[in-house]
Amino acid sequence: MTKRFNIGDHVSWNSEAGRVSGTIIAVHVSNFDYKGYTHHASESDPQYEIKSDTTDHIAAHKGSALTKV
Repeated sequence: MTKRFNIGDHVSWNSEAGRVSGTIIAVHVSNFDYKGYTHHASESDPQYEIKSDTTDHIAAHKGSALTKV
């Protein structure tokens, strides 16, 4: 089962720069375009938009890549 998160949850994930943390700002349950790429999401496997704690960067990840902080 995929981990489920909600808007406002504080999470962390691995990136090229190391461990990053941020706050979930959107939950997608259908495919969406972001930064020129179609991200695949569904009710059973949503994707999350997360705003980094240290920069203005917005990332999109599946729940399996996230850990609740």
